Amino acid sequence: MILRDKIQTDYKNALKSKDKSKISTYRLILSGIKDLDINNRSGPDKKETDENDIKKLLKKMIKQRSESIEVYKKSNRNDLLEIEQGEVDILLEYLPKQLGGEETRKLCSEIIEKNGASSIKDMGKVMGELKKNHSDSIDFSKAGSILKEILNK
Repeated sequence: MILRDKIQTDYKNALKSKDKSKISTYRLILSGIKDLDINNRSGPDKKETDENDIKKLLKKMIKQRSESIEVYKKSNRNDLLEIEQGEVDILLEYLPKQLGGEETRKLCSEIIEKNGASSIKDMGKVMGELKKNHSDSIDFSKAGSILKEILNK
């Protein structure tokens, strides 16, 4: 089942079960997908919205909510924090499982060794390799901080 269909099916199920938090999250996702469709149809490079476009949208939405969660933590707004966290949990269901911190560190070390990277100047090469081969399974903000730590030694 393609991603768009899975999201629409889950949205319909949430409507049937009258789960208001899920309904609003699915509406946000579907609205974002519709915006993508419009942009892709009207831009100079006309194309159909594909799985990768939807995954990028979901990652962007997760990043926005993660930033909001940090703000809510600092402001002690647990009510809003729980809402945002619930949305992140729903969004994560549609993306491949992200590697954990230790797995990311191991992967970064392997690529640094393979490319012969020795200083922070080589970080671009390593990030390029990560994006080329592991774009779905890695959190690049985590990877960036790990690379800086390793390459600054």
